[in-house]
Amino acid sequence: MDGFSGVIGGDPTTQQERHYYLLSELQTLVKDLPSSFQQRLSYNMLSDLALALIDGTVYEIVQGLLDIQHLTEKNLYNQRQKLHCEHQALKQDLARKHKDALQSCKSHNLALLKSNQQAELEALEIRVREEQRMMDKKIVVEMDQKVIDQQNTLEKAGVPGFYITTNPQELTMQMNLLELILKLQQKESQSGI
Repeated sequence: MDGFSGVIGGDPTTQQERHYYLLSELQTLVKDLPSSFQQRLSYNMLSDLALALIDGTVYEIVQGLLDIQHLTEKNLYNQRQKLHCEHQALKQDLARKHKDALQSCKSHNLALLKSNQQAELEALEIRVREEQRMMDKKIVVEMDQKVIDQQNTLEKAGVPGFYITTNPQELTMQMNLLELILKLQQKESQSGI
């Protein structure tokens, strides 16, 4: 990202050339998006996005947000896996307990024991389903909050098209804008600009 330092506040000609270059690259990249989104990305919006990208700060912000998102996703995945393993251990312990009880059970108590064991197993299954449902709900809430944090950060950074919303079409538009930013960043880092 060092190639961008000094562009803002530097030579106006250099800044104008960089803006034109970024705008041209964005216009090329937009052609890869579905036509419904191409129509929503006006020349002015792309020009404003190019201006926001001139000094490279937005690239760094997007990369930081991406890193935070990946860490959050990994952490949530690990929490869910831990819960799954705990549930598997509970099921195995119950199965072992049931097997031991069946082996030491007198034949006249067998029907009652099996009935109690079935009830215990069903209660455990209900508990497991409920705990998984609660974990999944927690994951969705946490990821939704992460999206809001990202929207807020990008809006404060002056990136056009970003504001807090839950509208699916607007979220898709924001994801397309992020894709454009990441592709442009990748292209620039490969060419050493």
